Amino acid sequence: MITSDPAIKLGRPVVAGTRVTVDEVLDQLAAGATIAEIIESHPGLEVEGIMSALAFAADAVRDDSPLEKTSPLDLHGPHVVSIPDASTGTNQNAIAVRAFLPDATAVSVRRLLPAPPPAGRAWFPGLEPATPGPEPDAVELPTLHPMERVHPAGVFEALFPGETEPFPYQLAVTSDDGETRLIDAPHALPPYLASGDLPPFAESASRDAGSSEHARRACRWHELLGAHPVEHAGLKGTAFAVWAPNAASVSVIGDFNQWDALGHPMRPVDITGVWELFVPGLGEGALYKYRITSRDDGRQFDRADPYAFAAELRPRTASVVWNLNRHQWHDEEWLKARPQRQASDSPIAIYEVHLGSWRRSPAANGGGAPRWLTYRELADKLVPYVKEMGYTHIEPMPVAEHPFDGSWGYQITGFFAPTARYGSPDDFRYFVDTAHQAGLGVIMDWVPGHFPKDAHGLALFDGSHLYEHADPRRSENLEWGTLSFNLARDEVSAFLLSNALFWVEQYHVDGLRVDAVSSMVYLDYSRQHWVPNEFGGRENLEATAFLQRLNNLMHREHPGVLMIAEESTAWPHVTGREIPDSLGFDLKWNLGWMHDTLGYAQRDPLFRRHHHHNLTFSLTYAFSESFLLPLSHDEVVHGKRSLLSKMPGDSWQQFANLRALYGYMYAHPGKKLHFMGSEFGPRLEWNHDTELDWTLLEHEPHAQLRAYVKELNRLYAAHPALHEVDFSWAGFQWLDCDDADRSIVSFLRRGRNDADFLVVVVNFTPVPRADYRLGVPVAGCYTELLNSDAAAFGGSNRRNPAHLPSESTPVNGQPHSVAATLPPLGIAIFARDAD
Repeated sequence: MITSDPAIKLGRPVVAGTRVTVDEVLDQLAAGATIAEIIESHPGLEVEGIMSALAFAADAVRDDSPLEKTSPLDLHGPHVVSIPDASTGTNQNAIAVRAFLPDATAVSVRRLLPAPPPAGRAWFPGLEPATPGPEPDAVELPTLHPMERVHPAGVFEALFPGETEPFPYQLAVTSDDGETRLIDAPHALPPYLASGDLPPFAESASRDAGSSEHARRACRWHELLGAHPVEHAGLKGTAFAVWAPNAASVSVIGDFNQWDALGHPMRPVDITGVWELFVPGLGEGALYKYRITSRDDGRQFDRADPYAFAAELRPRTASVVWNLNRHQWHDEEWLKARPQRQASDSPIAIYEVHLGSWRRSPAANGGGAPRWLTYRELADKLVPYVKEMGYTHIEPMPVAEHPFDGSWGYQITGFFAPTARYGSPDDFRYFVDTAHQAGLGVIMDWVPGHFPKDAHGLALFDGSHLYEHADPRRSENLEWGTLSFNLARDEVSAFLLSNALFWVEQYHVDGLRVDAVSSMVYLDYSRQHWVPNEFGGRENLEATAFLQRLNNLMHREHPGVLMIAEESTAWPHVTGREIPDSLGFDLKWNLGWMHDTLGYAQRDPLFRRHHHHNLTFSLTYAFSESFLLPLSHDEVVHGKRSLLSKMPGDSWQQFANLRALYGYMYAHPGKKLHFMGSEFGPRLEWNHDTELDWTLLEHEPHAQLRAYVKELNRLYAAHPALHEVDFSWAGFQWLDCDDADRSIVSFLRRGRNDADFLVVVVNFTPVPRADYRLGVPVAGCYTELLNSDAAAFGGSNRRNPAHLPSESTPVNGQPHSVAATLPPLGIAIFARDAD
């Protein structure tokens, strides 16, 4: 017996009844001493004491044998080994079946009827069996083969001499309560993925990728990687796959294995860099991550699944197994009509919304903070509201999973997972489906340029710079504290191309608004230190090629889906698919118009005459791209003030200025976008932590502004002249752009039909103008369709008569003219009466 007493040899293990330490016994044995010599040198020591010392040392060796230094794959499944053959005195091949079951007291292999693994999925590809195994009919099945515990931590092994081919089996596991159950071992099954299933990542980068199933999947890596509830080898479970080429080992860990990396090590798929494992019996809702051991330095990382379809609500960071095939869609009519509804000649008025702060639900029982609305609640409240207001589309700010509320969704860690803040993936499907059934499109705010550095995310994913550039001059976005994607790498481009298709195909979104395109296409964007391209320029050639591939792919696979660029510079040909070097987008945010027009509108009317060019300059380039006019969230944060608070003058003048601005926006060529709340004029900046101040609608000026915006949307959709020809001079003609002294602009908007034209005049001073001559192309009576100064909208009601007859007085280069009353700080729109 071995004891330990602090009073004897400082507590070192000694043989009971002596002062002989275990170390001393082992040292003498190692030096070649016999048992008799050891006993002679230590009076009182007997043979039993030496045996106890040896047993104690053996146990210590077993206990100190770290499984962490063993490849997790060596602890599971069938392995070909060489064992002594007692009958011949030589070695023979055998199959060693192993299992890591730390909570088991006993384990047996229950051998099943053998069946050949599917093609390309042999356990040991290329292995030539040295000795044929027994014929299937020679094996008594099912037979239990007890396994030996070969490590105290819970590693069990059973040997099958003479066999070299793996066979199907189950494990009979006895727990400490004496109950025995049968389990299906993941490593008893052939791989779910083989190298032949994986198209080269480079195929996704090809502009001319074919229509074969192989080519189709090359752009849809989410169908192969990630966690998929499937049936494999006759068993239901979940197939996991992850790309981690620099990993020495990868394990899937989760609530189903106590987050132990030894429980479910993944198998490499040949030399593809992909690791896979099918886990029988594991279904939807399971939490999981990947524990990755770096090949370079042995460090371990727990990462969320880049291709996860669902994730935990922050601050928790695990991925969630989710079935994507359950929702029953009811939007066939919308999808069929989508190409026409989103054509360049259709009205597009987008309501940009932050789902967490549009409205909130009152706290339960009057206590605590108000909670977010769920996707389903938003479907039932937001969708009818947007429809009633006359907008054509909803654009949620990024809904992909993100850890930091203050990023508004623009720092994404779960690119394939709708954020759990508002519900499940199926709940988000319900939201989109409901919008479509109401006749509204849904634009996805999409962020393919960069990602955050959170420990569970993509940064240094497998210990190497996998998704980002290794050179910080290419990867670091100091302005945002994020990392740029390495778009020169085919696997990274494939990840993002798959993600774009994923949202369109799985969630039926109707377009992607691509965030921060400028930061992608310029190597020196917001960077003091940067690396030029191969030609010495500042253009990011890989990013431009990626965006061209993205748009080409989307337009080929899903005609009618809108691709919208937020591009803040003068990069040429962002839109225009017919132009060879175009990036290929359908629409580009006109941030120049936004900057100049807002700058003009914020000035005191007394000084606007000196800045008239800010109002008219946008028409010098209005048709160089297919533009969308945005008044987005970016204009009402970070001390910029709300749109209403930007306007000069007293309260009445502020509302009048805002109505004039909105009217000019809707009459100006280009599609439209309003950020939530713009329709009723909040006084305060947007705050993502609280809902909009809906109590403002109890005050008449705010309610009247909302009524005005609703009428703008109705007028915009009803009159082809305001939306049919947005991207060429055929749809616009100045009447007078030079009346700077009176801060007035007037113009014609035209549809494709010659009879479809409107006369627009905007007065940006508080001085009403009577008998203001407006040139008109056709004689007749003209009706005032809109006057922002109407009493119903909160104005002073300086209106025009019901019918305004033209006169044969040439003005503004037109053969006829009308004498109109111009409202103060207002817009008036006229249409010719039908003959």
